[in-house]
Amino acid sequence: MKKITVLFVSFALIIAVLLGAVACSASSQSSSPTAPATTTQTAPGATVEVIIKDLAFLPSTITVAAGTTVTWINQDSVLHTATSVTGVFDSGTMSKNDSFSFTFSEKGNFKYFCTFHPFMTGTVIVN
Repeated sequence: MKKITVLFVSFALIIAVLLGAVACSASSQSSSPTAPATTTQTAPGATVEVIIKDLAFLPSTITVAAGTTVTWINQDSVLHTATSVTGVFDSGTMSKNDSFSFTFSEKGNFKYFCTFHPFMTGTVIVN
């Protein structure tokens, strides 16, 4: 009887470990892809879009050539801005589906944020 109890407990532990492993494996898989954090170099005169969605700038960092126009498009249901930390550009308030464009003629790193949601930040790197 004692031997059967030990076997039963051992079997139950093995099943519990296997079920736990399967559950962890399933929960670690994401059902929605994440947007890339950066985008690659562009040719001068090109236009690059930054989507504002789910309280984030997507992508949050872009690298462009001097002469590139960046267009921010608010696809979120709340108000946003794209405002340069140094005052180089400011979109003003953008409602859903509003957009703002700025052409970067000077090289440098341009950090920006949303004045309504200061945790939303991004960077335009101009080469």
